[in-house]
Formats: sequence, structure tokens, C-alpha cells
Amino acid sequence: MKLHPFLTALQIDTLNTKLGELISSDYKKILQPKESLLIVVTLKGALLFSADLVRKLTIPVHIDFVRLASYGSGTQSSGEVRFLKDIECSPEGKHILVLDEIIDSGRTWDFLKKRLGAANPKSLKICALVSKPSRREIDVEIDYLGQEVE
Repeated sequence: MKLHPFLTALQIDTLNTKLGELISSDYKKILQPKESLLIVVTLKGALLFSADLVRKLTIPVHIDFVRLASYGSGTQSSGEVRFLKDIECSPEGKHILVLDEIIDSGRTWDFLKKRLGAANPKSLKICALVSKPSRREIDVEIDYLGQEVE
């Protein structure tokens, strides 16, 4: 079986450029002087996506990481989300943008949104490289999306 890339490097770079421009434009309007955007990267899947995207941003950022699990050993969500690693900085009073490589069932983002939202951030948004609505179990409003896929 020969595998073919789902997205080429050029397509990914184009998506990241567009996302970076939009995110930078939006946050330039709301960040105060000497304030940075807290980017929370979902490990391990969004690591490469976040590295590419952050290079496209023209605003100050602080990066932290969270690791969640909902799949166990398979490719179907178990329905239960567990923390394996929490962020290290306080999200209180910060503008937060969560980066995830794919939104499928919606459970991980729903869990993380509730958890981070309870800490009273100034704002909380999500950015995903791809969204797969055909697998959605929980409605998700994606603030910044690279591409929808089936």
C-alpha cells in the first residue's frame, strides 16, 4: 500500500500563513502593551503545526503545553478525556489560544475549554489545522481553522 500525503508541505505552509495573518491581526487589536498571547499547544499532535504557525505570528506570544488523552491505544475516542500534562503557567487574566492539529469528536476541546475557562482568562479561543465534522460528537465553534476535511 502506497501512502500519499494528505496535505503537501506547500499547502500546510499556505494554511499557516493565512492563519498567522488572521490571528496576528485579531490579537494586535486587543493585546495591551507588554502583553502577550498565551498559546497552549496540545501535545503531541500539534507540536509541528504549532512550530510552523508560531513562526508566522507577528505578535508577542508565550507558549505552554498540555497533553491530553482520549484515544487509549486505538483511533476511536474512548469518550473520556484525561490530563497527562497540565500547563505550567496560570491562565488567569490572559488571552489564550489553544492550538490543536485536528478537531474531530470535539471532546478534547470541550474538556480543555471548560478547564481553562474556569481559570478566568481574558479570552479563550481555538485554532486547528484541520477539522473533521463527520466525527463530531460535541458541537465545536472553531475560531481559526486551516481546512475542513471529510
